[in-house]
Amino acid sequence: MEPFVIALDQGTTSSRAILFRRSGEIAARAQHPFRQIYPRPGWVEHDPMEIWTTTVRALTEAVDTAHIDPKAISAIGITNQRETTILWDRRTGTPVYNAIVWQCRRTAPLCDQLSARGLGETVREKTGLLIDAYFSGTKIRWILDNVPGVRERAERGELCAGTVDSWLIWNLTGGKAHVTDHSNASRTMLFNIHTLQWDEDLCRALEIPMTLLPRPCSNSEIYGTVAPGLPGLEDLAGIPICGSAGDQAAALFGQGCFAPGQAKNTYGTGCFTLMNVGAEPVVSRAGLVTSAAWTVGGKTTYALEGSVFNAGSAIQWLRDELGVISSAPECDRLAESVPDAGGVVLVPAFTGLGAPYWDMYARGTIVGLTRGSTRAHIARAVLDAIAFQVTDLVRAMNADAPCPITTLRVDGGASVSDIMMQTQADLLRLPVDRPDQVETTAFGAAALAGLAAGVWSDLSQLEGLRRSQHVFLPRRDEAACDADYRRWRRAVERSMRWEENEL
Repeated sequence: MEPFVIALDQGTTSSRAILFRRSGEIAARAQHPFRQIYPRPGWVEHDPMEIWTTTVRALTEAVDTAHIDPKAISAIGITNQRETTILWDRRTGTPVYNAIVWQCRRTAPLCDQLSARGLGETVREKTGLLIDAYFSGTKIRWILDNVPGVRERAERGELCAGTVDSWLIWNLTGGKAHVTDHSNASRTMLFNIHTLQWDEDLCRALEIPMTLLPRPCSNSEIYGTVAPGLPGLEDLAGIPICGSAGDQAAALFGQGCFAPGQAKNTYGTGCFTLMNVGAEPVVSRAGLVTSAAWTVGGKTTYALEGSVFNAGSAIQWLRDELGVISSAPECDRLAESVPDAGGVVLVPAFTGLGAPYWDMYARGTIVGLTRGSTRAHIARAVLDAIAFQVTDLVRAMNADAPCPITTLRVDGGASVSDIMMQTQADLLRLPVDRPDQVETTAFGAAALAGLAAGVWSDLSQLEGLRRSQHVFLPRRDEAACDADYRRWRRAVERSMRWEENEL
């Protein structure tokens, strides 16, 4: 019987399930969106129960569509939107509050307080991160401080806290496993990436009871099995859940970036450039962060990372909030109708700026508008902005890393845009390599699970499954690209520090 592996890809805007064959080909997939909740400007939430129910719906639909015997499914792997934080009742599984999403800026004042206390260097040395509202630690603290009765319940040991991987594994195992993997733990601002354990000093500084936290595990091991009697998942009972990684680490793994110096960028809701830096973490001096990318077979691999908060979400903004386009592909068609953005520059700092600027108080800006500016110019400016932000990250990465990036492997929904990938190659002066299988995030989770289950034997076998679909080479004049990039940096400067610090 041919073995299959399911990847649960729980993202920022939808929950997906993808069934992979041993060849790496997709046998079936299903996807269900869920609500985005914006209680106040700069705040972003999800309903944890919607995350769970859409995941179950996608999982059952994918299995049904494939028309296979569930006994042929060897393993389940999980990949997830990172940093998004949930607290729930350890006995009933009921969330105590909505999930606070990675994009949410509500804890910026708390981050300022932590920085003012001089914790910045300690956080950097132990966790590889900067103090920022992006990461999970201050989100846990906010819920403890602001939801009545929650801190008392936490101190009595009645609650669990975790990122979305923990939430899904806890539910899939019927509450038997409260775990997280090293890549997700690395994004909390509470995890020591050198010892691979929660840091008592940081938990104390953030006033977070350690009893809340999940057990840190490697990225490829059996965490538990699907519990019997789960509504809708009865036929999947007993299947091991044995792979887990945050979405960006999963994409790095799925792209086959197993050697130090290899790098990828994922064009999703945000943009995330990661470089494999090997067995020792690299300390960034250019505004990047360091995380444990994965632990497999007892060996931990670290990654240097740059994060952009708004990329594909800017295309969604054009469609859903402005009504400039009716679908994402229309953005490409509009952008291709003009030779360039006509001097228009858009900085999509809707929820602040990530790497390398780290400005929690920046906001979105459009500059360079003239009476002749059209919606086509704005569409082109949105695609350019995504490529400009990745250029920021790669330049910072080359400043930090011991060897420069020679090729950028790309994936994610927006990587299907030929015009944007060509712009990216022009700006970077590098080949941009788009794989035949763009579902690299999901495949990374499947690969980690499949390794633990014996579907694949080693990394070299997985590496052999990757195929390039198109390699974009630089074509445009370098001087013109440099002039555009200088204009971008001026526009970024105008977006920064827009909101006033609440302190």
